[in-house]
Parts: sequence; structure tokens; C-alpha cells
Amino acid sequence: MQILCLQHVPFEGPGAFLHWAEARQYPLEIFPLYAGKPLPPTSTFDCLLMMGGPMGVADEPAYPWMGPEKRLLRETIAAGKPVIGICLGAQLLAEALGSRVYPGEQKEIGWFPIQFHPTAAERFSLPAALRVFHWHGETFDLPEGAQLLASSGLYPHQGFLAQDRFLALQFHMEVTPKSLESMIQHGEAEIAAGGDWVQSAQEMRAVSPEIFASLHQTLFQLLDGLLEKN
Repeated sequence: MQILCLQHVPFEGPGAFLHWAEARQYPLEIFPLYAGKPLPPTSTFDCLLMMGGPMGVADEPAYPWMGPEKRLLRETIAAGKPVIGICLGAQLLAEALGSRVYPGEQKEIGWFPIQFHPTAAERFSLPAALRVFHWHGETFDLPEGAQLLASSGLYPHQGFLAQDRFLALQFHMEVTPKSLESMIQHGEAEIAAGGDWVQSAQEMRAVSPEIFASLHQTLFQLLDGLLEKN
């Protein structure tokens, strides 16, 4: 299982996806889109992993690499290869599957619970609810025929599974203490702006190591359940 990981900004990398891939001996190539290099063809990978970033799906004019990225995503979908989208990656996947992506009522930044849909929880052996890390201000409609995976108190559409191979997660279960700190340092302006669903940097840092272990265990169960069918 050769995985291509598209990284939009230096401070939002694959995090725990690396540990998951290494444990299963899946080669994972990190491709920095911001470096301006040509994207590889779909024939060079078996699974596409798309990470987050502060830009939006409509910001293509400001980011020359976004057009080629969207084309590669559509080609990957057409080839029937698994796609995993995280945060911005989830929004790009939703758009590619024909759904609307748009600003939410307010930003959701910090550690807040999600509820997994009962069908998804049963299928992938997931908990009914989980405290996860969020950093987003946009949301999406569910693609036609997609299964809702998770919701939060602020955003009803936090994730979906389409055609049993296209996985979108608006939140960050891959976050590690190191990547959390990197996101906080690069997002100081958003944190300072505040909001009802925006935690302080101190609150974000004040989590126990156990919460990361719980996140990663749940993420790995979801990924294994997804890819065993592909």
C-alpha cells in the first residue's frame, strides 16, 4: 500500500499517520505542495492522503498548486483508489464529490467532543463519543450517497465515508504533542481573535498524554477498517 501524503503547509504534517503506516509497513511519501514541484501521476500510489491547512477550497487563485491538486484528486477518485482527507483535505474531497463547501457560523478551535454515528461506530468499532482536536471555520454538505461518520455540537457534518473508499474527517485525530504545538504557534492570530468555540493556547496544551493515545487508537481502527476493503 503506497501512500501519497499531500501537505499544504509545513506545520500540518501527517502526524500519527506516519506511525500507523510504519507499523503496517506501508510506504508513505510526504509531498509538500507549497514547494512547487510537479505532482506525481496516480499510477505511483495506491492511496491518497490529504492534510489540512489554513486556506480554503475557493482559494485556488492564491495557490498555484491547488488546481493540479484538485485534478489529481479527481483522477484518484475516478481510478477508484482510496482517499483520506483531513480538515482542508476533507473539504477538498467533499467538493470533488460534488458537495458544497462553505463558511460555518463560527470557528471551532480546540479540544471538543464529537459523536460518531451509531452505524459507523458499530462498523469500525468506534466509541460513541470522543474528544478530538479541531481547527476549522468551514464545513460541507454530505456528498450524495455518503454515510455520515461524526457530528459535533457546532457542526453536524464532521466526517463522512463515500463509496466505501473516500474518507473525510474535518477534525484532527492524527495530532501529536509536537504537531499540536506547531499549529498553535502558527495560529496565534486566530486564537487571539477568540470565540465561543475557540480555546486558549493554554487550554489546548493542557491535555494528558492519554488523550493522544486514545485518538490514535481510534484513528488506526478506522483506517484499518477502511483499507481492509480496498
